[in-house]
Amino acid sequence: MVQEFFMSDSSHHTPSDRSHPSRIAAFFDVDNTLIPGQSIEIHFVRYLWKTGLLSNRVLIDSALYLLFNILELSLRPLRERKIYLTNKRPEGVEPLAKWFVRSEICPRLSLQGTAALAQHQQAGHQVALVSGTPEFLIKPLAHYLDVPNVLAAQLETNEDGYTCRVLSPYPYGEGKRRLLQTFADSHGVDLAQSYAYGDSPGDIQVLESVGHPLVVNPIRGMARIARRHRWPTTLWA
Repeated sequence: MVQEFFMSDSSHHTPSDRSHPSRIAAFFDVDNTLIPGQSIEIHFVRYLWKTGLLSNRVLIDSALYLLFNILELSLRPLRERKIYLTNKRPEGVEPLAKWFVRSEICPRLSLQGTAALAQHQQAGHQVALVSGTPEFLIKPLAHYLDVPNVLAAQLETNEDGYTCRVLSPYPYGEGKRRLLQTFADSHGVDLAQSYAYGDSPGDIQVLESVGHPLVVNPIRGMARIARRHRWPTTLWA
């Protein structure tokens, strides 16, 4: 399916086209795109709870925060407030996250997704992982995949540790697009020649920004949105 997408239109650049490799980029969403199913962060929170590193009180506080701040049945409040990390020290969390990603998440990588990513790497394209998941969970995955560029959620810290706040722009929706544009401007990327892969409405602005969008494992009405935009879709297991 990936090869069919790349070869479906001879007027489109393909990962084997090295005419302007330094100006072509490929932006990969992570959750439910490269990693099918639930988000890495949900798996990590579950792991912390099962191992006793996260208390029931913290989970209750997160649920109460969502209840009192919910906007149009959206999970945005929890995306932008990592309650479970409040006052936890980065030097304690990050090594644990690195081990967790390598042992629990890397084996879940989509074979089709990693094949598509490898094709871009072999073509000399600039590859980036773009995710609303905290950077400390995305960087170990990027290292495993030999991807040098990570555009993920940056967390605020103070002398006590994480404050729970995510720094702006949050990599979702318009925030993702802003990060993409900043990356393109600073790396000499031509977005009209570039590729983006995403699964949900939070990826719409990114997919609109590039010449070659692909909707992967569509959720939350994304299949309908893809049809309206005439974007190709595929399933990565």
